Amino acid sequence: MIKNDWQGSQFRLGACYYPEHWPEELWEDDFRRMSEMGFSVVRMGEFAWSIFEPEEGRFEFGLFDRALDLAHKHGIAVILGTPTATPPAWLTSKYPEVLNAKQDGTLYHHGQRRHNNYNSPVYRKLSARIVTEMAEHYRDHPALVGWQIDNEFNCETNVFYSEADHAAFRVWLKEKYGNLVALNEAWGTVFWNQTYSDWTQVSLTRTTPSDSPNPHQALDEKRFFSDSTISYAAMQSAILQEKAPRQWITTNGKFGHLDSHKLTEEALSFFSYDSYPNFSTINPDQGERPFLDRMISLQLSSIRDISANFCVMEQQSGPGGWVNRMEMPSPKPGQMRLWTYQSIAHGADMLLYFRWRTATKGTEIYWHGINDYHNKPNRRVAEAGQIGGELARIGSELLGSQYEAEVAILEDYQNEWDGEMDRWHGPLNGISRTSWFKALQRRHIPVDLKHVRPETTASELAKYRVLIYPHPAIMPMDTAQLLKKYVAKGGTLILGCRSGYKDLTGQCYMAPFPGPLADLCGIEVEDFTLIGPYQQAPAIVPIINREAGGSKAADDSVDEVLTGHSFADILQVTAEQSVEVLATYGSDYYEGKPALVRNRYGTGTAYYYGSAFTEETADFMIRILELASPAESWVELPEDVELALRVHPQSGRQFAFLLNYAHTTQTVRFKEPVYDLLTQGDLKETVEIRPFGVYIIGRTR
Repeated sequence: MIKNDWQGSQFRLGACYYPEHWPEELWEDDFRRMSEMGFSVVRMGEFAWSIFEPEEGRFEFGLFDRALDLAHKHGIAVILGTPTATPPAWLTSKYPEVLNAKQDGTLYHHGQRRHNNYNSPVYRKLSARIVTEMAEHYRDHPALVGWQIDNEFNCETNVFYSEADHAAFRVWLKEKYGNLVALNEAWGTVFWNQTYSDWTQVSLTRTTPSDSPNPHQALDEKRFFSDSTISYAAMQSAILQEKAPRQWITTNGKFGHLDSHKLTEEALSFFSYDSYPNFSTINPDQGERPFLDRMISLQLSSIRDISANFCVMEQQSGPGGWVNRMEMPSPKPGQMRLWTYQSIAHGADMLLYFRWRTATKGTEIYWHGINDYHNKPNRRVAEAGQIGGELARIGSELLGSQYEAEVAILEDYQNEWDGEMDRWHGPLNGISRTSWFKALQRRHIPVDLKHVRPETTASELAKYRVLIYPHPAIMPMDTAQLLKKYVAKGGTLILGCRSGYKDLTGQCYMAPFPGPLADLCGIEVEDFTLIGPYQQAPAIVPIINREAGGSKAADDSVDEVLTGHSFADILQVTAEQSVEVLATYGSDYYEGKPALVRNRYGTGTAYYYGSAFTEETADFMIRILELASPAESWVELPEDVELALRVHPQSGRQFAFLLNYAHTTQTVRFKEPVYDLLTQGDLKETVEIRPFGVYIIGRTR
């Protein structure tokens, strides 16, 4: 069992610190100022392999011994990273087989980071040795509280095509399929004469003339990439558990082709995330009213599905950018504080800023930290000190409370990975997930992001009043049965177009769409079409049936017309007695055909919508479902203020976070007096919340 009692009695706030980057005469002053600001933890060491092992087999710990000693002197706990994300030059030069490669076989070389592969026997051996040496040396150091394995697994690149990876893939396939007959069947190799007759012919995907390899092979490839990463992490974790059992184990960042749930279960005490809300200024969410930094709340929702409480190992504290890309503006005054409480609102029980001081050298000289190069006071230092004081006062009250929601958006790794190649369903999920999240957020309805996995149980789903599974093209039979059980026992399930027509290999069922979900939804898809770039998206016309007590908009409008997006499934009702048509298509050759239906199944309800969800459509369905904010009885909030609820599982004590993402003052109206933990004062009636302002309302339910 991996040690999991990591929260302690205080909320730990801190920063990432790199003693090897700075003259040693700065260290003590750095730790002294951290302590004065209310910081109590630092992370270090994750990029320092050549400091710990300057040449093969020779280990030196003096520099970090002194750094840990000084941190402990000033009451600062240390999280130590294993340095395997950046193999040293002596290693890659002597053992080029540890290098990762592009799909065409071109090797990456020394000069950045993450240029290694996880399957090289040499790299695994040398990684195990450095982790063992560090664990044995530091396991009893009084400053050390935990270990971070590696740094940001699968960042920079999440595909691996070295010769070691090709060889390991064959072993992985033999274990999975047993023989080539089963492999050929799963990959559909009869198509285009791809049948394999010897294991030596099998490999990871190679470059192809149209850049479109076998899709079933590509799906297995991503599963293999994930398992390879997890195996490598588990190898390090096993060493740490044996050699340093008193410390907990985590890793940071959520990146592609990695089942982070499985990684956490097999190798970690809990999961950690790296939160950079201003990435939204580079890649804003689509729509007329983008959420920008508020969209990180969606990603944080995904993180807490991995760990209900987690650490933010890197919280943005300044403008971000490498020397060649990723330029981000500076956080405005108050935004760093807002983002800190955004992370905490969604489940963070420990948080470290990246970084204490901005690097003066290397690729990240523009990835700014709390302190600037000059090391003199600035507004970010002052803001961090304000946060430190606040959390020193109230942080312990929040520890262990967990985010609460009655609505969840479902997703899964198989559809995510399959959708990277399959453009007929892959892009739809991002559109619909974002639309639903924004619609729910604007109505102040908390929402979880829940991964459906083979281990998912009906009891896990039963806690939710509504589940939204936008476009699960891959729908294994056992997952379909799970969803049916959820609905039959009173749950509400919402599905979008392109649902249910593929099995776990990515091959299509020889059955009417939506495959194993057809009886749950009471429909079949009689026709379908992608909405082409020069075609107009179809109108969606709601049907209001008041006499039958059917659906209606909150304002009783009968004139509302919605617009489909990207795709159209034209539906045919097969369960006449239980299905109600809620909307029809209002244009194109399928005008008048069902577009949205509701089916009574057991004591619950399943909805099938034949297109991708826009925010407008999601909002319409929220009104049909009569969903309301859990805080509507005591507060009225403007759209730009997020509501997040954390509740202690045992006591039921609730903390309501009110987060203003607007650049303008917003008005909040309280229907009853409440107590704000941050100002330590009562709030009542009409209150102004300044730009990027935060309230934390303590309530007893």
